[in-house]
Amino acid sequence: MNNKTTFILFFPLVLCSLYVSQAARTGGWSPTSDVKNAHIVEIGEFAVSEYNKQSKSGLKFVEVVSGKSQIVAGMNYRLIVAANEGVAIAGNGESKKYEAIVWEKPWLKSMNLTSFKPAM
Repeated sequence: MNNKTTFILFFPLVLCSLYVSQAARTGGWSPTSDVKNAHIVEIGEFAVSEYNKQSKSGLKFVEVVSGKSQIVAGMNYRLIVAANEGVAIAGNGESKKYEAIVWEKPWLKSMNLTSFKPAM
């Protein structure tokens, strides 16, 4: 094999691997490093509040336990939030964990709760 043939054979492999790594960065879920960050807490509070409006529930936000984010047309946040039935007190042992997915479009100052369910 000459150098030109080798280049032609391996160049598509290099392009393919670059495409796959780029796709993983822009579309994959990344861990949220600071669940106490004010913006992450705001999203968690929004998720519980919006769930309450939609389901006529009385959950009280306690804290964000963990989270991941995903770049889309905006940002998706998948948060595990702790919430209590009626009492917003952390550490009383009565909170339950829920998985909330919120789609945020910051340039529109818009958030949308797309999923809220008990965490597994």
